[in-house]
Amino acid sequence: MWVTSQQAALTFFVPFHSTPGTVAKVNVIVMSTSAQTSAETGSATPAAGTVTDRLVELNTSYAEAFTDPGMDARPVLKVAVVACMDARLDLHRALGLELGDCHTIRNAGGVVTDDVIRSLTISQRALGTRSVVLIHHTNCGMESITEEFRKDLEFEVGQRPAWAVEAYTDADQDVRQSMQRVRTSPFLLHTDDIRGFVFDVTTGKLREIPPTS
Repeated sequence: MWVTSQQAALTFFVPFHSTPGTVAKVNVIVMSTSAQTSAETGSATPAAGTVTDRLVELNTSYAEAFTDPGMDARPVLKVAVVACMDARLDLHRALGLELGDCHTIRNAGGVVTDDVIRSLTISQRALGTRSVVLIHHTNCGMESITEEFRKDLEFEVGQRPAWAVEAYTDADQDVRQSMQRVRTSPFLLHTDDIRGFVFDVTTGKLREIPPTS
């Protein structure tokens, strides 16, 4: 069964070696961050199932209640949001967005890479978006690594990655760099409404970063 963030108490009876014939009762509290138990969802995922098995099973329940929203592929608000892939960022809730409102492009660090420019170009030229919101966040994992990461990979597998790590130590400055990369891209039609922010993972607040002068 899938254990939730609720406490699950397990009781064990452990023999005392020093006193033969006696046992001690030990209560163990098990904590998990899973969203729901199998009893709550009506699932029957075996304990040995993988995380993906669980997700597929939960999708079955989701699909049973799903109704076609009848939406077009074009975002309603004509905005694309580029953000870090960090699991602590619930972008739709943080920005008050609904299904169909925006394009969401996420990667490690939320940095503007060639592939992000590719996605933004398609978003604007094929699907009608005009605004770009760039979001980094506090306590990002990209601040704890360096470009040496690529060298370590090369040493391990015998081939250096073609991509840059895009690690940084100053989130504000990296947001400015990302805004500049978007503004100067020759492939984007709309670069007049490009804004960057740092999301505080402890307060949930956005702090806007002024662009480079």
